[in-house]
Amino acid sequence: MNAIEVMNNEHENISRMLKIVRICCFKVLKDEEVNYEDFDKMLEFIVEYADKHHHRKEEDILFDKMVKHLGGTAEKVVKTGMLVEHDLGRLYIKDFSRALENVKNGNEESKLDLIANAISYTHLLERHIDKEDRVIYKYAERELESSILDLVNEECIEFELKNNDIKEKSIDILEELEREYIEEV
Repeated sequence: MNAIEVMNNEHENISRMLKIVRICCFKVLKDEEVNYEDFDKMLEFIVEYADKHHHRKEEDILFDKMVKHLGGTAEKVVKTGMLVEHDLGRLYIKDFSRALENVKNGNEESKLDLIANAISYTHLLERHIDKEDRVIYKYAERELESSILDLVNEECIEFELKNNDIKEKSIDILEELEREYIEEV
């Protein structure tokens, strides 16, 4: 298993979900009925797959090794760039979730917060994914010693085995929502 290749593939899945989030927010903007169940599924995918599954591997495995073995440049890029963006994404999702609950409870004005936080999250993640794919991962592959990359791969295999059920459930959610929203566009 090439852990970085797996993380690139996860980025593709996350990007697919970002398209669905955008489509559903546009429906809210057009004052169509809010499908709360589908928004809950989007949030579940984002929290479980994008954050707990994907970001956890980046933070605890890849970024950790980069900081330990590549020094100052890696530390700056990881701590003041990637980790800050992960935290900002978590804030958007927390506020997105809160806004969804407010809309469910009849607060029409909270549709603004729902759209604002969901779209802000999609914009952040689109840029974040691009940076990681084009710069951060390539830097790690180029600069980390092969023994460290092998360790990253081993730890990711172990992580994947322990968390395969989350991945499978999340991909099922993604494919279900794609059938519902992407095919109708």
